[in-house]
Amino acid sequence: MPGVLLIAATTGYQTRSFAAAAKRLGIDVTLATDRCHILEDPWGDNAVPVRFDEPEAAADVLSQSPFDGIVAVADAPTLIASLTAERLQLPWHPPEAVALCRDKHRMRESFRAAGMAVPDYFRAPLDSDPRVIAERLEFPVVLKPLGLSASRGVIRANDAGEFVAAFARIRRILDDERAGDAIQVERYIEGREFALEGLMTRGELEVLAIFDKPDPLEGPFFEETIYVTPSRERADTQNRMVDAARHAVRALGLQHGPVHAEMRANERGVYMLEVAARPIGGLCARALRFGEGRTLEEIVLLHAIGEMPGALRLTPPASGVMMIPVPRAGILEAVSGVDEARRVPGVDDVVITAKIGQKLTPLPEGAGYTGFIFASGVEPAAVEESLRAAHAQLNFSVLGSLDVL
Repeated sequence: MPGVLLIAATTGYQTRSFAAAAKRLGIDVTLATDRCHILEDPWGDNAVPVRFDEPEAAADVLSQSPFDGIVAVADAPTLIASLTAERLQLPWHPPEAVALCRDKHRMRESFRAAGMAVPDYFRAPLDSDPRVIAERLEFPVVLKPLGLSASRGVIRANDAGEFVAAFARIRRILDDERAGDAIQVERYIEGREFALEGLMTRGELEVLAIFDKPDPLEGPFFEETIYVTPSRERADTQNRMVDAARHAVRALGLQHGPVHAEMRANERGVYMLEVAARPIGGLCARALRFGEGRTLEEIVLLHAIGEMPGALRLTPPASGVMMIPVPRAGILEAVSGVDEARRVPGVDDVVITAKIGQKLTPLPEGAGYTGFIFASGVEPAAVEESLRAAHAQLNFSVLGSLDVL
């Protein structure tokens, strides 16, 4: 039985999806996580404890055992996965490439050096005076923590007052998380946003899916909601997105394994927002099926052990996912309408991941969702309609808020 090392930031839903996929494929999975002492371990007592803030030491421990492949879930484990693969001489993304993916400023520098379209940008130390910085800016701009993901801490500012407030807000987030000493400031990019899911094999990118993000992501925060594939964009626009993604992974030096890319397109071209050396996060992969029903997790696991399946064509004709946004800060008291949402035509499933009694924190401080809605259909527009109709059936009662959404 081939063995795969799965390095995950949590032992939650996405990790369980990989465990289920491995069981179906007959692959033995060893889980390594820094959260096994806090969260339930789906493998009983088999999780290997590591510290993500000590990647070299973690790689030393994990490389003592033989594996046929390595998979990283979420951004935090990617550097450990890369260092472990290097020690075990397994194909993966190089450590320097992974480090670039985890630093928005260095990523932008790589894109600019490679001749890619980039907005004006600079790195502002946390101890800077935002009022002084604001005096030389042309608005609107977007402020971003260098290392956080899932749009956490990303804020648009349309004038000096908003910039000062946003800078202070992100500074508090970074201080609380001890997650960096600088903020990226970029000119706001007009246009529509897309995501691309891909798989790299020894330096060559194969595109698995292009997602439309039909909701306008214009700020002040950038909470992602609906992903629908295949894209409804014109073929020439999709070709430009694929070209930009291939240019980006070469610029970063990514080599082998899954990649997830985010981009914006407008009349001036395609602007790569970021590239991650991992598959799409959360439960979003459930929106994808390939060939005879292969899941993305199965594809990633097979690729990790060098056993690629055949043609990776998406089925059914169109599919999508809605990441259900956090309605309001507070304590989740009740959820209703789930059965009604599941009965909406085209809806495949509704999964509420937030727990009753859980504290909910929306963006920009928060980083999670209350759940996921999955739909499929004959065309992307119908899938989007199903997702929106299902969401309209849901009611989240949040204690400490005057609103019930």
